[in-house]
Amino acid sequence: MDVEQLIRTIPKAELHIHIEGSLEPELMFEIASRNGIRLRHRTVDEVRRAYDFTDLQSFLDIYYEGARVLLKQRDFQEMTAAYLERAAADNVRHAEIFFDPQTHTDRGLEFATVIDGIWAALQDSPISAKLILCFLRHLSAESAMKTLERALPFRDRIVAVGLDSSELGNPPSKFAAVFARARAEGFRTVAHAGEEGPPAYIREALDLLGVSRIDHGVRCIEDPALVAELVARRIPLTVCPLSNVKLRVFPSMKQHNLRELLAHGLRVTINSDDPAYFGGYVVENFLAVHRALGLTTAEVRQLAANSFGASFLSAEEKARILQ
Repeated sequence: MDVEQLIRTIPKAELHIHIEGSLEPELMFEIASRNGIRLRHRTVDEVRRAYDFTDLQSFLDIYYEGARVLLKQRDFQEMTAAYLERAAADNVRHAEIFFDPQTHTDRGLEFATVIDGIWAALQDSPISAKLILCFLRHLSAESAMKTLERALPFRDRIVAVGLDSSELGNPPSKFAAVFARARAEGFRTVAHAGEEGPPAYIREALDLLGVSRIDHGVRCIEDPALVAELVARRIPLTVCPLSNVKLRVFPSMKQHNLRELLAHGLRVTINSDDPAYFGGYVVENFLAVHRALGLTTAEVRQLAANSFGASFLSAEEKARILQ
């Protein structure tokens, strides 16, 4: 079996997927029409042409505009179901899905509308899935704490909390008290760090937020002591190659440091982040890395194994999924 065939067929887990970032333009227009929402861009092609980003913020501006078409439980259910079907086609056996309730509650939606819609799709899912609630770091810690409190009645549906949105100027330390409360309530914790932000943000996420996984984390390589700590503690990195190139973290895929991270012994996984906006789901991310950097069969197998090892699945759940 050649490497590209292996990439397509090997069982995989996806640990870094923003469900709002899986909203393809076709479904966005369908939902917008149904809900009477007028979009700034008039056609699907016009929307896709707008996906030429200069940095994280330029992406977020369009991302939040797209999310405003989501108004009803049905909208969230349809969006989630579409992602799950697409992931299954890539032989993703398990997904740990981020959702951003503040994106919607700040528009007047009820927390229950968001999570009930997503949860309904999971009940008919072709793959295993768990939910991770993310706080928007450009908003206040007080807003995050209120969101955590809104989530408590739904704690049985949420495996962890995370931290996303604009990284620069919003260090993990800003949310230390929120994450302490989340851990006390029984949630696991993850955080975006070391994408646009410096390696110091990764260390803050480890030391102050108590995370068991770093989302992105590619800038850890600038701090050898941090790399050594991540390796020693077996902290996974949920790397998103197409996202990193589209948002100019790396000028091109040939300059991506994924193989360097692997060579240091880091627990790297490959994920799609916001696939509708960045041009590819999990298989496309694997293929892009392989075609630029030449992944070996052993590296593909290691990346796939890392994805299950870094997940929040129990040993029994992994065995059942992989049988």
